[in-house]
Amino acid sequence: MTRTPAPPPAARRVDAERNRERILDAARAAFADPDADASMAEVSRRAGVGSATLYRNFASRRELLEALYVDEIDAVCQAAATITGESPEATLLAWLRRFYVFVTSKRFVAAALLEHTDRDDPVFGAGYSRVLDASRPLLRAAQHSGEIRTDLTLEQILDMLVAIAKIPGDADYREPILGAALNALRSTKDG
Repeated sequence: MTRTPAPPPAARRVDAERNRERILDAARAAFADPDADASMAEVSRRAGVGSATLYRNFASRRELLEALYVDEIDAVCQAAATITGESPEATLLAWLRRFYVFVTSKRFVAAALLEHTDRDDPVFGAGYSRVLDASRPLLRAAQHSGEIRTDLTLEQILDMLVAIAKIPGDADYREPILGAALNALRSTKDG
């Protein structure tokens, strides 16, 4: 009997990374749908991988949820570093809209993660600190340019966006509220 040689380690790593990304994509979709069954079995089915592959990558539901949460934090922080606008104000406002999308989309992942931990878990604190560190230069630049009010802290602005995200109703209902709140951040140069 002739054995097929095992693929070289690099090929296994590429395949393993591809499986991990498929699992994360499937989990992201499952948790974004409040009506979906987001069990580990469902995530495995959606990803098209066996349960052994799922559990080899994520030993528990909590590990999977933490990975999703950290991926989203990474994306928000990356956006702070790469987002552009015609002015410091436009750049900040574009990033704040990106942060708002993050808040509205992560709500289900964070709620599911809270079933396995509490708000004092370091994963939440570390994520929030990273977001603040990444976005603080955007606020400073916009305030320094005189385009954005200086009487609000970044924490207050982000808290405002989180509060808007929690308003009952759909995105069309909340959009004018978000727009009004972002417009209120603009500096009044007349007085």
